Amino acid sequence: MTMPGTLRIGLSRGRFEMVEFFRDKGAVIFTFSFPALLMLMLGGIYDEPSGGDVKLSQVFAASIAASAVVSTSFVNLGGRIAADRDDGSLKRLRGTPMPVAAYFIGKTVQVLLISLAELVLMLGLAMALYDLALPNTVVQWGRLLGFFVLGVICWSLLGIAASSLSRSAKTSAVATLVPYTLLGFVSGVYIVPMGLPPVMEQIGALFPLKWLAQGFRSALLPDSMAAYEAAGTWESGRVALVLGLWAVAGLVLCLTTFRWRDERTR
Repeated sequence: MTMPGTLRIGLSRGRFEMVEFFRDKGAVIFTFSFPALLMLMLGGIYDEPSGGDVKLSQVFAASIAASAVVSTSFVNLGGRIAADRDDGSLKRLRGTPMPVAAYFIGKTVQVLLISLAELVLMLGLAMALYDLALPNTVVQWGRLLGFFVLGVICWSLLGIAASSLSRSAKTSAVATLVPYTLLGFVSGVYIVPMGLPPVMEQIGALFPLKWLAQGFRSALLPDSMAAYEAAGTWESGRVALVLGLWAVAGLVLCLTTFRWRDERTR
């Protein structure tokens, strides 16, 4: 089948994935409410000045907006693929004439749209509650959109790979939600970057959440706040490089570990 046909089927599959997602009220509520509740809680606790005219609540809001993207592209995607494998959906799809690529195109459409909706929600809350301003320069908009796309690609690939670590849908949280939550602490999401102990800072720097959060801060906070980062600068080039390298690593993991069916059914 030609690529245009595969793409058409994939986009059609994407519509199906969106309908299926919004029919699962539990998944919808968790996906959109968990990062929002974190933002409300941390922003409400830490509302004092961070540097200049910037409040800690605005720093948290920018970081949590980044982690919200991870929630939709890593936690949600990894869990849903594990569920598809657990109930036999993947096995049945593998036996149909539908191109393999179409399934992943459909998942990509779903993740991009849900992640974009999540980002709009987070930014709306941050603007309404904490006076966080949207980017006001082309450079900042470029950072926000560029890091958003890189983050979705990187974390979606890692989510697909993580789905293979789950033996069932019930245990998928161990492979996705647990590392997502733990990384939030060492990556300067739940703790402001300037408050991280050196050891936690070094551990967080090994993983892409730290860099995605830093990238979002560079897009949503004044450039004067770069002085409070570990390197004293936004390191935009390094952020893009690290996210790109993790995306490559995620792709390799997907190609080597992805399973179409539960091993227990073999």
